[in-house]
Amino acid sequence: MSIVLCTLNARYSHTSLGLRYLLANMGDLQPQTQIQEFVIGVRAADVVEKLLALQPRLIGFGVYIWNVEELTHIVALLKRVAPEITIVLGGPEVSHETTEQRIIAMADYVVTGWGDTTFPRLCSDILNGPKPLMKIHAGEQPAMDQIAFPYAYYSTEDIAQRTVYVEASRGCPFKCEFCLSALDKTAWPFPLDDLLSELDTLYARGARVFKFVDRTFNLNINNSLRILQFFLDKLNGFPDDPVFAHFELVPDHLPDALKNSLQKFPPGALQFEIGIQSFNPEVQARISRKQNNEKAMANLRWLREETHAHLHVDLIAGLPGEDVDSFARGFDQLAALQPHEIQFGILKRLRGTPIIRHTQAYGMVFDPLPPYQILANDCMDFNTMQRLVRFARYWDLVANSGRFSEHLPEILGDAPFARFLALSDWLYANTDATHRISPERLGRLLGIWLAAQSVDSAEDQEGQGARTPETASDEKLSSASEKSKMSATRRQQRHQAALPSAVARQASISDRASSLSEDNGRVRARSKIISA
Repeated sequence: MSIVLCTLNARYSHTSLGLRYLLANMGDLQPQTQIQEFVIGVRAADVVEKLLALQPRLIGFGVYIWNVEELTHIVALLKRVAPEITIVLGGPEVSHETTEQRIIAMADYVVTGWGDTTFPRLCSDILNGPKPLMKIHAGEQPAMDQIAFPYAYYSTEDIAQRTVYVEASRGCPFKCEFCLSALDKTAWPFPLDDLLSELDTLYARGARVFKFVDRTFNLNINNSLRILQFFLDKLNGFPDDPVFAHFELVPDHLPDALKNSLQKFPPGALQFEIGIQSFNPEVQARISRKQNNEKAMANLRWLREETHAHLHVDLIAGLPGEDVDSFARGFDQLAALQPHEIQFGILKRLRGTPIIRHTQAYGMVFDPLPPYQILANDCMDFNTMQRLVRFARYWDLVANSGRFSEHLPEILGDAPFARFLALSDWLYANTDATHRISPERLGRLLGIWLAAQSVDSAEDQEGQGARTPETASDEKLSSASEKSKMSATRRQQRHQAALPSAVARQASISDRASSLSEDNGRVRARSKIISA
């Protein structure tokens, strides 16, 4: 095989949309090109051994924030044991700051930005001559109708066991400075009739979970409505064989036509990822984020109350100029709207993003290694940021997991951020861990903490036949621990309850859909470059 397209995905369930785009657009070189995907954590020497067994002349690596360190090791080994193989890099991690990275120094060529047509042309020149003299090749953006779709290159195994990523458009018109899409001038849609035909083919092959990686699905409402109607037709035509779709929405743009469509979907069919990031208008302006907070909150409330969609809403801690009090107010505002999940993110300095312009003015200190997470700024010192990092982790374990939903209102009380921060500090003080805490142990810990919080009220009621703190502790411990044994998440339960005649089929779909919210944007830019 002359050309191997390779990446390390974050987990087995993920598929590389970008590599499949490249394969689809290889032209005459396609017969001698193949994809080889691995998962992070694999031994570098094992990857190299398997790649060399394919006897490639050229290897194209998709480099991302989560795999760049491991791929650096792999490229180093390849250059030691097989220096004759040409190494080409692509992906967002190597599309910016190209003079500063060891992996780029070791590689032969780099494609920055869009790789759909630039990468195949570079491969042809490398293999057939004359070899290019320039190392860095800026990707050219073709017309959207000139890009071949990649969906035929999802295998039967991919469709049955892994996430199927699709996109209706690329780019984003917004300029949020923490995001790589801030560099885009606008959004570019694919020909919609052609896309719907591709989706129909995927459906016919058995795909039932579709994750759209578009940054702004509801930007073009007419296109959004046609795509939603595609899924409604499948749901109405085959109610015992349900389909699930994931979209990212702009929170302050829900016209009535879109609302009417969303209300038609049954439980378990839709998931929306919605970026709020901050409710602070000054912070929003500082990072060039345009958002009507009143409309965003009203739309979130409407989605929660009037639709069956699962809502996964994002906040980012560590933005320039936002202190803990401001973030806490925003968290409490969002918690009051009761989305199904709050993704508590910590700011990262992605290579190429404009957020770096605030570094000096706001004392922003970032980890020099991936994922380049913020360590401190002028509003939050290192210790405070560490507390928030632990808060985010425990929030996933306790709130987003769905295992303790019955106890969450009691945990959060009337001050969600302050209460959960106190719980987070207590959990860390009593476990010295944020990982490898079993659900059963976590349930016991929550029972103890809840009982401790009720001691004051119990003492106030003593002498009036109130329960003792010890009794309360036993009851809460037992209840929380028992709840933790329920392995199905709320989303899984909702899917299964929605269509009882298809429980067995839906359980499989729900297991796969439940991992979608963990992607956290990992694949949104994949279609633009050689990607993971």
